[in-house]
Amino acid sequence: MSRTTLDTPPATPAGVDVALSHGLKQRHLSMIALGGVIGAGLFVGSGAGIAAAGPSIVIAYAVSGLLVMLVMRMLGEMSAAHPSSGSFSAHAERAMGPWAGFTAGWSFWVLLCTAVGLEGIGAAKIVTGWLPGTPEWGWVALFMVVFCATNLAAVKNFGEFEFWFAALKVGAIGLFLVLGVLAVAGVLPGTDSPGTANLADFLPHGSEGLVVGLLASVFAYGGLETVTIAAAESENPVQGVARAVRTAMWRIALFYVGSMAVIVTLVPWDSKAVVEQGPYVAALDRLGIPGAGQLMNVVVLVALLSAMNANIYGSSRIAYSLVERGQGPKALGRVSAGVPRVAVLVSCVFGFVCVLLSYWRPDDVFPWLLNMIGAVILVVWIFIAVSQLRLRRAVERDTPERLAVRMWLFPGLTWVALACMAAIFVLMAREPGTRVQLYSTGGMTLLLAAAGYARQRLRAKG
Repeated sequence: MSRTTLDTPPATPAGVDVALSHGLKQRHLSMIALGGVIGAGLFVGSGAGIAAAGPSIVIAYAVSGLLVMLVMRMLGEMSAAHPSSGSFSAHAERAMGPWAGFTAGWSFWVLLCTAVGLEGIGAAKIVTGWLPGTPEWGWVALFMVVFCATNLAAVKNFGEFEFWFAALKVGAIGLFLVLGVLAVAGVLPGTDSPGTANLADFLPHGSEGLVVGLLASVFAYGGLETVTIAAAESENPVQGVARAVRTAMWRIALFYVGSMAVIVTLVPWDSKAVVEQGPYVAALDRLGIPGAGQLMNVVVLVALLSAMNANIYGSSRIAYSLVERGQGPKALGRVSAGVPRVAVLVSCVFGFVCVLLSYWRPDDVFPWLLNMIGAVILVVWIFIAVSQLRLRRAVERDTPERLAVRMWLFPGLTWVALACMAAIFVLMAREPGTRVQLYSTGGMTLLLAAAGYARQRLRAKG
């Protein structure tokens, strides 16, 4: 690998406007980092993990949380050294060549755009539960229009929406944790402490149940990458990334591991309500909180809308960065008033097409699309780890002052993280429920890698 590839950003194609604004303030970035770890997957998806793993879900979230912390540390090191709206895609290109940036970037773009549609469907289901008879697709279209307009206007609008969304999520889960700890301690009025009775059967389904819980927990952490994408448009990218990464450990421990511990202590793991109503609703019902179901529906709705907003933003910036580096159609890279508006529109349209496919082709095309994105986040994490291994030594040699964030115990922990990712792939291949996702994502990744490598060879010859 040449020094130029590692240390010099790729040239920008002619005709591409690169003037992204820097409209995100430090308070925006701080709250995006804080609230970005609280997704709808935590509130809803964790129920299936609890049903499979029982109280040992706490161990599953702790183990996967440690892996996520290592990934965030690696990504933070590279993003602080070279802030870029392309985040890991730009780092992969710098470390391994254009084919890697192409593969990581476009696979993540597909993931984010599809997630926009899925989150819109989830949010619409909640609203139609309150307003029966109204069309789900109409609500999805409304949410799409609102957040598309928000992201088209200015990056500070995205920042303001995420600031308040994150504040609501943090406030809700913070209140939940306080009430839960008081109830466990037996000092909450009107409730009796369950003690450790619900923890007695710690591994109800043995190691196989723990494996299912581990796989469920890994994919609940998706979305943490947004803060490194947003940092490139903040007032102080290096400081913002460094602060977000350094606080990642306590955020993951508190929000994920802490809330799982409270839930499995308060509610029997085999309670039907954990899956049917969601674990947080089940816990609030145990505490006798009136209207717990509707209260959590509001919180989940906020989490889904927050994720929609963040994924529209993230997908448009990833697409813009790819075009900036000559890895996509030039039209997607055009910037107006500091915003890549064509990229925002195309990302929203792709997301809405996914919604329409869920109605038009629910039995073939839509499941195929879901399977294709099932393991993308793991592919991205592998690109992050390999890129960090290659870039760290180059930065230490040439520009050591850029290492505002350093990976712990380099390179040992980076190799540990890669080994853990390989182990997760093996576990996915063993489980029938995740095997199809692994193979489908693998097929898409190989196809993109082949296309990216072919483009790289053609450009080298030209």
